[in-house]
Amino acid sequence: MSPALPPAAQSMTMLAAAVLVHDPATDRVLLLRRGPAAKFAPGKWDLPVGKSDPGEPVTTTAVRELHEETGVVVKESALRLAHVLHAARGVEAPNGFVTMVFRTEEWSGEPRNVEPTKHSEVRWVAVDALPTNDTEMVFGGERLVERCLSGTVDLTLLGWS
Repeated sequence: MSPALPPAAQSMTMLAAAVLVHDPATDRVLLLRRGPAAKFAPGKWDLPVGKSDPGEPVTTTAVRELHEETGVVVKESALRLAHVLHAARGVEAPNGFVTMVFRTEEWSGEPRNVEPTKHSEVRWVAVDALPTNDTEMVFGGERLVERCLSGTVDLTLLGWS
C-alpha cells in the first residue's frame, strides 16, 4: 500500500505517460486489457500507461511503464509526442491528471503480460479493428488511438466546464 501523500502533493495534478506502439508493416497497435480488479476501467482496452515518479521526466516514465507492463523496450529518442489528455479529475487524481501520449514505431522485445495482477491480456490489434467506444476501450469515444496515428499532435480536455 502506498504511503499517504503530503498535503501539498494531494492538491497537485498527476502526471502520467502512455505509449502507442505502432507496427506500420502490419498496421497494428499494442494494447492491454485492464484486469477485473483495476481501480480504473476494469476490463477495458488501454495503452500501456502509468504515473510519473517524483522528479522523473515524462519520457522516462513512458519507457519505464511500457517495459514494466509489456516487456517491450523503447528508447526515449524513439518517442514522438502524439497527444495530450488533461482531465479535471481521475480515480487516483482528485485534482486532475495530464497524460502525455507518445507514439513509437521502433521497439524491441516480444510483448507479454508482465503484470497479470493488473492486466488480463496484452495483444496486437489491427488499427481497422480497434474498439471505438468507451464501453470497450479507455478514451475510445475520443478515438484516441486514431488521433495519435494521424500525425497531428492534439489535445483532449475532459471534465472541464
